[in-house]
Amino acid sequence: QVQLVESGGGLVQPGGSLTLSCAASGSVFTMAWFRQAPGEEREFVAAITWSRDTNYSESVKGRFTISRDNGENTIDLQMNSLKSEDTAVYYCAGSWGRLPIAPPAYGSWGQGTQVTVSS
Repeated sequence: QVQLVESGGGLVQPGGSLTLSCAASGSVFTMAWFRQAPGEEREFVAAITWSRDTNYSESVKGRFTISRDNGENTIDLQMNSLKSEDTAVYYCAGSWGRLPIAPPAYGSWGQGTQVTVSS
């Protein structure tokens, strides 16, 4: 299992932008972002493979961009046009599958970073 550490969360106003980063202790084929709001299930946000194929949830498509640096074993999530409904704890995850969207397909998880979108 690789160790994952997220950073970059915080408070941002609606319409604003924020970038999350995740550092992995080793390589893994697919790295992804999930989020979980209070009282809600953990939901898929975006994923990227080693070869930089990507997948996004419909709710963030066109607003969020996932990127990857294979040399540094890091991924970023650039979040633009943020909405109050984007408020959640964001988790980085790693999987040896190809762009899975179900949480059980991921064997490695970070501790999460809080993103709050509020005026």
